[in-house]
Amino acid sequence: QVQLVESGGGLVQPGGSLRLSCAASGRIFGIYPMAWYRQAPGKQRELVASITTSGNTNYSDSVKGRFTISRDNAKNTVYLQMNSLKPEDTAVYCCNVKQLLFKTIDYWGQGTQVTVSS
Repeated sequence: QVQLVESGGGLVQPGGSLRLSCAASGRIFGIYPMAWYRQAPGKQRELVASITTSGNTNYSDSVKGRFTISRDNAKNTVYLQMNSLKPEDTAVYCCNVKQLLFKTIDYWGQGTQVTVSS
């Protein structure tokens, strides 16, 4: 199995910045697409940003220009740099790894809380 552990969440004022990290460990057996999702209470889980094995990225319209996703394949880690944070960014942020071997398996971290408030 694969384990994902997120870190870097916390409380920040509007306009501030945070950097989230997600480290993968266990039976990885390769390099796979990774992504960040978020979910606020009472709302559907939302794809925030994704990154391919070669570093190609995509962002949701709500965070485009403010967030940057990156990865370090040697460390099996994905990052999310969040700038110009808004109260509506408040959510639990989870990382995802889509492992493609004999079958496709989605792995999820436990999530890290991001709260944007004055």
